[in-house]
Amino acid sequence: MKTLRNKVQLIGNLGADPEVKELTDGKTVAKISLATSDTYKKASGEKVTETQWHNIVAWGKTAEIAGKYLKKGNRVAIEGRLVNRTYEDKKGIKRYVTEIVVNDLLMLGDKKAAMAS
Repeated sequence: MKTLRNKVQLIGNLGADPEVKELTDGKTVAKISLATSDTYKKASGEKVTETQWHNIVAWGKTAEIAGKYLKKGNRVAIEGRLVNRTYEDKKGIKRYVTEIVVNDLLMLGDKKAAMAS
């Protein structure tokens, strides 16, 4: 059961190209916006699709691969851990952020289409 702690798995589409940065300490980080959608029917029979947006963070080699191969609209599977953090913005307001830190990333779909986009 230890391996089940704080584990998140998502399949979705990128909302934008990954933002990749090299930090002053030499580490590479990529920020990725991922959309997941669920569809259901209301009691009236109306079909409803709800989309959730997730903040994804990748480090090191995974960040480099994301920056090189992922583009807006690509379908990916993400496995990682949920992280909550706070920070103060420029106005001194405390902000809360929930992110998924990537352990594994799998590019889904047609390889030719992923390379062409």
